[in-house]
Amino acid sequence: MPEPDRAGQLAALIQADPCRWHALALVRDLCLPDCWIGAGFVRNAAWDRSHGRAVSAPDTDADVIWFDPARTDPGLDRSYEAALAAAAPGIAWSVKNQARMHARNADAPYTCSTDAMRHWPETATAVAVRRTRADACEIAAPCGLDDLFDLLLRPTPRFAAEKRAVFDGRVAGKGWLARWPGLRLAGTGGRDIAGTGGLDIAG
Repeated sequence: MPEPDRAGQLAALIQADPCRWHALALVRDLCLPDCWIGAGFVRNAAWDRSHGRAVSAPDTDADVIWFDPARTDPGLDRSYEAALAAAAPGIAWSVKNQARMHARNADAPYTCSTDAMRHWPETATAVAVRRTRADACEIAAPCGLDDLFDLLLRPTPRFAAEKRAVFDGRVAGKGWLARWPGLRLAGTGGRDIAGTGGLDIAG
């Protein structure tokens, strides 16, 4: 049998959710470069669907990421958060220019938003979406989509090694395994941590 079109499935899931689709329109209209909403905004919807549930409203930060090395003043991010909060006050907006986040994370400078996502703690979290002017849903998934759809909690390479305590703390503290009991923790062997190939952008 052919492999499932997981990018297409995810795009359809996001487009079918009025709350998320509207949020993506608000972010699109900011006209920020290399701009996406990622992390729990996408991950939780996919996990809900994989558990046979209706997709829940975003109940954690809507993580808006963008990339512009020429505009790294944190005050800009706060101004965009305020604009989004005024337009959709029911969503907890978080806006971060990824061109400055490497310093906080003790990484080498990132080259784009997708590169920054490779340094997020879990492969299933490193997925983002955006709404195009033509109303298509594009997906950025540098670690692939298999772990997200297979309900596999896997740390990205640095969080499998020197930052493992951060990954373990997130799994314990966020209650994911209780909320989505179908989730499985990946092993820590080198083959497991390598993960699947990335999907930079899929329409």
